[in-house]
Amino acid sequence: MSDIITRLQQLRKNMKSAGVDIYMIPTADFHDSEYAGTHFAEREFMSGFTGSAGTLVVTMNEAALWTDGRYFLQAAKQLEGTGIDLMKMGQSDTPEIADYIYDKLPKKGVLGFDGRTVSANEGIDLADKLAAKKGTVKYDEDLVDSIWKDRPPISTEPAFFLPEKYTGRSIGDKLSFVRNFMKEKDCDAYVLTSLDDIAWLYNIRGNDIPCNPVVMAYSVILQNKAILFLDERVLNDELRQEFAKNKIKVKPYNDIYRYVKKFDKGEKVLADLSRVNYAIFGNIPGGVNIIDEYNPTTLEKSKKNDTEIANIKNAHVKDAVAMVKFIYWLKTHIGKEKITELSASDYLEGLRAEQEGFIEISFTTIAAYNENAAMLHYEPTKESDTELAPRGFLLVDSGGQYYEGTTDITRTIVLGDIPAEWKRDYTLTLKGNMNLANAHFLAGCTGVNLDILCRAPLWNMGLDYRCGTGHGVGYLLNVHEAPNSFRWKVREGDNAVFEPGMITTDEPGVYTTNSHGIRIENEMLCVKDVENEYGQFLKFEPVTYVPIDKEAIDIKYLNDEDIKQINDYHKMVFEKIASHFSGDELEWLKQACAPLSRF
Repeated sequence: MSDIITRLQQLRKNMKSAGVDIYMIPTADFHDSEYAGTHFAEREFMSGFTGSAGTLVVTMNEAALWTDGRYFLQAAKQLEGTGIDLMKMGQSDTPEIADYIYDKLPKKGVLGFDGRTVSANEGIDLADKLAAKKGTVKYDEDLVDSIWKDRPPISTEPAFFLPEKYTGRSIGDKLSFVRNFMKEKDCDAYVLTSLDDIAWLYNIRGNDIPCNPVVMAYSVILQNKAILFLDERVLNDELRQEFAKNKIKVKPYNDIYRYVKKFDKGEKVLADLSRVNYAIFGNIPGGVNIIDEYNPTTLEKSKKNDTEIANIKNAHVKDAVAMVKFIYWLKTHIGKEKITELSASDYLEGLRAEQEGFIEISFTTIAAYNENAAMLHYEPTKESDTELAPRGFLLVDSGGQYYEGTTDITRTIVLGDIPAEWKRDYTLTLKGNMNLANAHFLAGCTGVNLDILCRAPLWNMGLDYRCGTGHGVGYLLNVHEAPNSFRWKVREGDNAVFEPGMITTDEPGVYTTNSHGIRIENEMLCVKDVENEYGQFLKFEPVTYVPIDKEAIDIKYLNDEDIKQINDYHKMVFEKIASHFSGDELEWLKQACAPLSRF
């Protein structure tokens, strides 16, 4: 912890030299990505907190870190002894970041941040709020860079082209969609900076963020051409040919900041200010008419086409083969050899790697034993790695990136005896999962309308989980993809109306501190149901084909419809994947998918 204290002291010296009173360090790259490459781990470097979400605010005398409910326990441990206060987001006694900054900032004070790592909207809101104190923002300097002596460089991993047999749509077709949207909005140019949208639009994939196959790039689309700002060294001949064919010009990565300065007064520029960074926004000249619209690519990308859907189902069959082999191995080897959280994770990754078309895992595997699973996004490390015993639960949240798509699945696996309370929590979690999976609903519903179906069994028992119920999933892209989700509270940016083709996870859970954690997660495809005088109904089709551990079920919490839903799911699973198994594994799968009964 002494390193963190020393770094904070050095930062305060830099702040004083730069005339900054408060410095804010978000968890972000220059593209508002959920996960970022190692070059962008400033918040982790300055705080010691390793979670994927959080914002550090440093004053001349204090420091505080905000994070969400997934990381409360982890952050409390990692911040201990640093002098950094933990701010639990969503709690009634926790101030908003902007309010905290406003209260701490002296009159005519200066808030500093690297404008490339803060969205335009957030920067605008902060500047407006601080104006009441005659405060200002300074966004053109990174005050951490000089402290971080061995900072990794920005990634320049090779990129590759994803052909239409995987994407189902050409670059030209996607650019036509964007240009038609621009015409509808009467825009001259479109500034696009979110990496997954750029990857989707240009059918390009890369390796610049671990587990997220994207390429560090910005883009500006005009009616007669498109410009990609990236390091040209990442391109191969196939990509160069595709770009030339579609009139896509390549410029150096950082040239975006000079390019936007050349927009003419009166030009109309489309830009999603929730995603474009504040530095780009600040470089657009006054007099340019900025049309702030949600990226049209984001919604279009979420609605998978027929080619993508067929591929995704194939990817999930492959993933299921790996998962079933893993669960069988775990249940037949536990107590007979040493298995730890990390060794189990490695074994599972090895099984995925055996599948044709596998590229990498889609996020760092969460393999959490018993009380470790109470931390929602716990990741085993060499220091925390826990040996498994033939009792309790192992929660495994994992996924893979395949050419055919992205997978995300959680299974809570019984390793031996478990208390009655754990069985109750598990059964209620499964009941909620099945309730949502079997929903029939009118077109126009959002995740906020449907979330109660999943939480109700837990809420009825006075239980809950401090996270969303589900998120969209990309196609060989980000495992968390806007705009579709399930939440009980409205959250800007991921509360879209459900449409056919959207893939969304269904993952309720129970997390009891210092005791146990449970999560059951499947991916679901939104499809059309009946249409009648009331309108078009929709429903979900499961695309995750892995049995759910029946050993933890306490059947007294289930009604006949619950049992039917579980049995129908397992019947479908067996039909999808049984042909890939033989011998003892097949016999185990038969039992795992056998009908559940009260007798």
